[in-house]
Order: sequence, then structure tokens, then C-alpha cells
Amino acid sequence: MFDYITYLTAAVMTAISVWRLPAVRYGDSHRRALWGGYAGFAIALCLYTPVAMDAVDRIPVVDLSALLRHFASTAAIMAALTYVSTSYGRSTETVVPRHVAVSRWIASASYKAGAIGVVLLTVLFFTVVHRGRPSQNFLIDHAGQWGVAVYMTTFYFFPLVTTAVCGYQWTRAARQAENTSMRIGLGLMGTAMWMGLIHTAARIAIVWVGVIFPVSPSTTQVLVDATSMWMDLLFLIVAVGASIPTTRAAAARWKTWRTLCKIYPLWFDLVNTFPGTSLYPPERLFVELLQLRVPVDVRLDRWVQDMADACEKLRYYAPRDLMFAAEDFAGSHADPEPAAEAYWIKAGLQAVGVEAANSQAVAILREKPFVDTDSEAAWQARVSTIYSGVTVKEARIILRHSAKLESEVDS
Repeated sequence: MFDYITYLTAAVMTAISVWRLPAVRYGDSHRRALWGGYAGFAIALCLYTPVAMDAVDRIPVVDLSALLRHFASTAAIMAALTYVSTSYGRSTETVVPRHVAVSRWIASASYKAGAIGVVLLTVLFFTVVHRGRPSQNFLIDHAGQWGVAVYMTTFYFFPLVTTAVCGYQWTRAARQAENTSMRIGLGLMGTAMWMGLIHTAARIAIVWVGVIFPVSPSTTQVLVDATSMWMDLLFLIVAVGASIPTTRAAAARWKTWRTLCKIYPLWFDLVNTFPGTSLYPPERLFVELLQLRVPVDVRLDRWVQDMADACEKLRYYAPRDLMFAAEDFAGSHADPEPAAEAYWIKAGLQAVGVEAANSQAVAILREKPFVDTDSEAAWQARVSTIYSGVTVKEARIILRHSAKLESEVDS
């Protein structure tokens, strides 16, 4: 049962690290620090799993997995401290609040302290820690050894400071959060940090009690297993707390992906008809969705601009009265305005290559009061949905009706 919880915690933290991986490329130092914390803890938790421990044990260094996960945890701790300090940004106030100044000082000092700590842990690991044979559980198998007590106390110094700082800052930030999701998320993360402080203090007590007052191996195992489950629980709470504030961003990203899928048929036909409108040649939908060269919101902005540019070019080919003909056909449609534009585009594309381009754009295209890219994309999604159902036969009928209207006007 305990192994399953260990695997679950490692899997959840790894999933969050993968989810936030784009922050390494597109994010600022604030987001990169947050990703570094998740990634470091994910590596450390993975090294706690039996499979990873067995794999590392093949290296001819006894208990190397313990040293590696302590290195990973130390790196994650420094990233977490950096994240907390950068959360306040660059203050322009003359007097910086004391808690902000303390956090920044601890974060700046953590890199030097971390480097010294890694060196010290390495020296202690290879000198005072008795590693006669591989251990199944580092703390249990080395219980009562003063060398391990010194080594673990040195390591636990870092999470002791980190959990105290993060617990205070995130609990304080939760009380001041403006929206509910951020308040709940920060509250859970702050709670997890206070749980981490209790866990760290308990672990220090366990290793030294074993040295000063020797206890039975079974008692030590119960204490270590209990604190291990406590640690897994707090990491799961951190994962939940960190995920809640991102639900709004995840929902917005999902909406953007859906919008891209909806406008794709219209975008593809327009940029394929007018090469050079898009920055790159259009591909099939599946290939386009796998492209990671630009963020999804930037891609949506480009597609919307591509369609606007292509429609402007289409005005040089479309008949003069095509919009009036399209509006006649869209009159009975449930959504007549986007239907008229969909008919106009479908019929206009049939004219490209058949008729020579006019010297001036004579075909009208109704103006729309867009306030931002999202509103324009929503409109194009409505147009594209109807456009996908318009047949070539219908488009040609609209063209003929346009020619009839034009002849009536001229006569």
C-alpha cells in the first residue's frame, strides 16, 4: 500500500512538471523558478520509488539513490525559495516590508548555502555514513548511527528553512488573494508547508532519538513510515493547491484550442488560396495541432490576422454584389450574419482563378465592431462552422444570383 502511494505522489508531481514545462521556454524567472521546484521534487520523489532505487543501486556506490534524492530536493528547495522571493517583483517602495526583505535575503543566500550544503552532504556521505551494505530504507537501516544523524540534520536544515518561509508567505498571500481559486490554492500550499515543517522537525527528532535513546527497529520503522506517508500527503496537497489557480488558465487554453479547431477549415482554405498570407504553409489539422513553435494564443492571433488579410485580398476577386446575394441566401438561416459572410467567402473563393483580379477592391465586406482578438476569433468560429457545411454547388448558385443582381442594377 505504501509503495502505491509513493508511486502516485511521484506520478502526480512528474505530471505537473511536464504540464508546466513550457515555462522553461516561454516563462519569466518567476515561472521558471516554480517549474524548477516541481521538477526537483518530482525527481526526488521518483528516486524514492522501489523501481528507481533498484536501478540506481546497480551503480557500484552503496546508497547512491539517497544522496541523489537529497541533491534533487536541495535544488528544488532553492528553486522554491527563488519563486517566493520573485513573487513580490521589484518593489518601488522606499521601505520594503520586513517579511519581503527577509524572503529575498534568504533566497539570495540559498544558492551559496545550497552549494556549501551539497559539498558538505557529499563529504559526510562518503566519510561518516556507514555504508557497509545497501539499505532498503536509508533511515531505518541506519537508525542509531551518529554519522547518519549528522548527515540528515545537515540535509534537513534546508527544508526546515524553506517550509517556514513558504508556509508564512503563502498563508499570508492566501488571506490577501483577490479571487477564490487563488485563495484556496495558496491556502492549501501554505498548509502543506506547515505540514512540511512538522515533518522535517519530526524527522530530525527521529534520527537523534535513535542515537541518544536507542529504540527497537520496529518502532523506528513505524515512525519513519508514518512521516513518509505524511510527506506524500503534503506533496499531494501541494499538487492540488498549485493546480487550483491554474484551472482558469487551463480552461482558457482549452477554449483557445477549440477555437483553433473550429476556424481551421476557413483558415486553411483562405491561406491556401492566397499563398504568402500566412507566415508558413498551412498543414492538415493534426499536424498544425502538433506544432509547438509558438504558444497557442499567439497562433490564434496569427490565424485571425491571416483570415482578415486573405478576406481583404478576396475582395479584389469577388463580384461587386456578392454580399447582397449571400445575404439573400442567409436570410432564412438561424444565424444569418455569419452565414452571409460564410456564403460570401465560399462563393468568392470559387471566383479566384476564374476571374482576373480587379484593380480595386469592389466587393463589400460588412464591418464588425471587434474589440480584441478573442471577439474576432469567436466571430470567425461562427463563420467557419457554417462555412464547413456550404457546398461548391451552393456557392456557384450564389455566384449566379450575384451576377443576376449586378445585371439588374446595371440595366
